[in-house]
Amino acid sequence: MEEPIRRKRALITGASRGIGAAIAQALAARGDAVAVHYRTDPEAAAKLVAALPGEGHVALRADLTRPEEIPGLVEGAVTALGGVDILVNNAAVFTPHPIAATSYENWRSDWRQTFEANLFAAADLTWQVTRHLLDRDEGPAGARVLMVGSRGAFRGEPVSPAYGASKAALHSLAQSLAVALAPYGIAVTAVAPGFTGTEMAARLLDDDERGPAIRAQSPFDRVAEPHEIAAAVAWLTSAEAEWASGAVLDLNGASYLR
Repeated sequence: MEEPIRRKRALITGASRGIGAAIAQALAARGDAVAVHYRTDPEAAAKLVAALPGEGHVALRADLTRPEEIPGLVEGAVTALGGVDILVNNAAVFTPHPIAATSYENWRSDWRQTFEANLFAAADLTWQVTRHLLDRDEGPAGARVLMVGSRGAFRGEPVSPAYGASKAALHSLAQSLAVALAPYGIAVTAVAPGFTGTEMAARLLDDDERGPAIRAQSPFDRVAEPHEIAAAVAWLTSAEAEWASGAVLDLNGASYLR
């Protein structure tokens, strides 16, 4: 097998804020060049890119629910960074659609939109990046693909069952591709975070009733910080973590054990 690629270039989806931004910061801090994907907030993406340590970072826009935009996103990252060695499929949507209170029309729509964003986009991005890795002169060995899944894949998501189901499928996708891509020296892993203190979660965490209940799910009586998820991602995408390929790493503060 060829020597692992030493210069890392990473494409991170949904990276303008939250866990994605923390991952971008962690990878840039170790010397990686980072492509920050965003969909709706160019200002946040540009601000993050400007603040990242090192040089050569770029912000790239794409709507991942539109499959025709995915090849251009990967091509843009390859062109801007000189190649892609790491793909972090982090982008996701969470849309409430409790079965007892949702119309059939909205139920069908929410399921399809959730799977398009959370699963199909990750599959399409991974195909595009894999094709780049297999076709490039230096070969694919040492590359990494990581899926950001969820505790909800195991614990259940009664308010958004499509979210839980899509994340379970994402974990399965990571494990299937770990087997398929190992002969090429590409390691594939997933992380399954529990509740994390992001801007998106602030409304729930700041609620006087729901906030304490959410924190109490963990015996640490708190939720994760984005940098804690990013630290695990940084290791799983490192050269040293090849033997973790196929793993789905729980990051939930003992709030759900399996």
